[in-house]
Amino acid sequence: MQRILRRLALYILIFSLTFILVASNGIVHHQTVINTAQFNSCLNNLSTPCITPDPTTSENPITPFTPDSQLNEQQRFLTTIAIKLPTIPQPGTFEYILLRKYGAPFINQKAETKLPPKVMFANEQETKEFQSTLEMVKVNGTNDCYLQQSAGLAFNKARALQNIPLKSGYGSGDCTRTFTTNLRFWNKYANSRTLDKVRQGKETAILGVVAPPGSSQHLWGLAIDLRVSNPKQRQALNQNGWFQTVENDIPHWTYLGLTEAELPVFGFKKQVVRGITYWITPI
Repeated sequence: MQRILRRLALYILIFSLTFILVASNGIVHHQTVINTAQFNSCLNNLSTPCITPDPTTSENPITPFTPDSQLNEQQRFLTTIAIKLPTIPQPGTFEYILLRKYGAPFINQKAETKLPPKVMFANEQETKEFQSTLEMVKVNGTNDCYLQQSAGLAFNKARALQNIPLKSGYGSGDCTRTFTTNLRFWNKYANSRTLDKVRQGKETAILGVVAPPGSSQHLWGLAIDLRVSNPKQRQALNQNGWFQTVENDIPHWTYLGLTEAELPVFGFKKQVVRGITYWITPI
């Protein structure tokens, strides 16, 4: 009789364990479906943020790269951006001109900051494919101003310290833009003949006013146009990794994710124009 009872208890134990394992797998699958749906919805609506890190996992921190101090400014910059940019454009090419003017973000050391695989997108489709991979965050106090999560969180910290209004005061055009918006801004200030001159290296002044189609930092979610009028605002932005990197484009701010003291380490040149400090790429 005792043998029968022991055998019955064993069967009950096995059945219970099997039921628990099956049920737990069902719960995990259900949770995965919910997360996938939330993720798809987020991409469609640019919610905040689009990808939430799993708190149960921990990744080894990535050691920031520091260029060899024995190298000159240009070499330090190029060796750094080579980590994020698969192919460095050759000097004298149109792509090299764009890299010189707009390539500052490629030195960004933040692991969570995503950079494009080249300096210029060819069309709307390429732009959308890249933007669909970004983690986006909404700028506090706006209706439709979104930036890459690392850039947006840093800007929100600066804005918590100082009132820093957008250039337009409200619009998404100040933040992450579509290829179509980039093209619209270009056509407002320039035309195809101007673009041909830029390609030939005969016209560069226009690049401080508007970026050629497909080349704007705004397409990357790492730039914002602001109305900055006092040193305290600039200090708050600089302390949180935001700098002016496009000479003569006064409203334009770029997220580099570094401190001001670190910028010369990566080869940047400090240039003061009409009282405004720009950090220029050394190429």
